Amino acid sequence: MRTTLCLLAAGFALQTFALDWPQWRGPNRDGVNTEKELLDVWPAEGPKLAWRSEGVGAGYSSIVTSKGVIYTIGDLEDACYLIALDTTGKHLWKARVGEPGGHRGYPGPRSTPTVADGKVYALGQQGDLVCFDIAAKKETWRVNLSRDFGGRMMSGWRWSESPLVDGKQVVVTPGGNDGAVIALNKDNGTVVWRCKDFTDRAGYSSIIIREIGKKRQYLQLTGESVVGIDTTNGNLLWKAARRGRTAVVSTPIFHEDTLFVTSSYGVGCNGFRVTAAGDKIEAKQVYAHKTISNHHGGCIRVGSYVYGSSGNTLACVDLKTGKVQWSDRSAGKGAIIVADGKIILRTGRGPVSMVKLDPNKYEEISRFNQPDRTRRRAWSHPVVSNGILYLKDQDTLFAYNIKED
Repeated sequence: MRTTLCLLAAGFALQTFALDWPQWRGPNRDGVNTEKELLDVWPAEGPKLAWRSEGVGAGYSSIVTSKGVIYTIGDLEDACYLIALDTTGKHLWKARVGEPGGHRGYPGPRSTPTVADGKVYALGQQGDLVCFDIAAKKETWRVNLSRDFGGRMMSGWRWSESPLVDGKQVVVTPGGNDGAVIALNKDNGTVVWRCKDFTDRAGYSSIIIREIGKKRQYLQLTGESVVGIDTTNGNLLWKAARRGRTAVVSTPIFHEDTLFVTSSYGVGCNGFRVTAAGDKIEAKQVYAHKTISNHHGGCIRVGSYVYGSSGNTLACVDLKTGKVQWSDRSAGKGAIIVADGKIILRTGRGPVSMVKLDPNKYEEISRFNQPDRTRRRAWSHPVVSNGILYLKDQDTLFAYNIKED
């Protein structure tokens, strides 16, 4: 059943759309929202609920926003769908991505769509990568990472990566002996290149773009390695061993010459110094510890520091040295974003907290509980876009107005 509760009459104004969130972790894939004049403190009962919309599909996908439209993917009764809504929560259209289903009782997809140049790209849990035309509201092309490219996963949770659109290509990680990372023409899905020298099984992390030694490259993390790949031809530029277990999910962080990666299941975090000398790029591990053992809530760099959830603690470490700045019990294990100089932590069991962004100490500012929580874990990452905090809880999307009056 689809129902939408709109509270526009209660004072929620329609937005301009200058600050969209068109892909996983935002415009720069770093989890940092640059909006200003957001609430510094939330009311005890939480910020004003602008609206809620049902029928957005089971699963753990987050949302993206572009030009006044919200996109997500989720399982309905018969299939996994891309679902489009307007900024009042009204359903606009939907299109089939692939077969539904989960793993070990956890339903639905975990990837987040990407919007670019009038298209939406969605990766379903069964490996279906589909391009949809926004104006036509229909499929343009599709491939399957397992069937078409011999993709292999590190464990049974299936594909969870959020596609990266870069220029004329869309880049994903099927994994496997034929090349772990592949670039496809974003307009027709044909193969542009495949990194054949990199044959790890795919993890669940999403690719980022960075420049090292004046060489623009894709950085990716798997259960066996962390790598840099030439964006123009798919050549493997460098590779460093880094063993993960069960699920390697968190997106890599790179700043200046330091790469930070983390995963859970007893592994922890690692810092690599990545340097270039001529045509050679070398990655050397400079620290490893378990203060941040991030499962799938992600970590965020602001300045010289990395913040992230580790079990029921939130922690801050120095990016370059790995020095622990602080590690304190938080509202719970969960996913974070940074907006207007504050951390928003959405915990897996439900509470949402706002934490001061401070490398010197942990300080919780506010906390509230989302109403009508499902019994499922709240693993979908929170998003802030145009003054609205979005929380997806399985089949329901909540929209909170966190803009100052």
